[in-house]
Amino acid sequence: MQLETMSFAQALREKIRSDMNNFTDDMASGQCIDHASYKELCGVIRGLAYAERHLIDLADNIEKANDE
Repeated sequence: MQLETMSFAQALREKIRSDMNNFTDDMASGQCIDHASYKELCGVIRGLAYAERHLIDLADNIEKANDE
């Protein structure tokens, strides 16, 4: 079960990171038409960063629990 959980966590982390990179690229290429859309993308990227951090922490906790 640990391998399946870790594979799922890795796949989800890669998707989150891909989305973060795509939104960052959108911002860098001038896709934001106004300050409101810029702030919205900043919020989306921040939310994805928090989700990624929680996922990493959860995977680390699962790995430590399985080592004990």
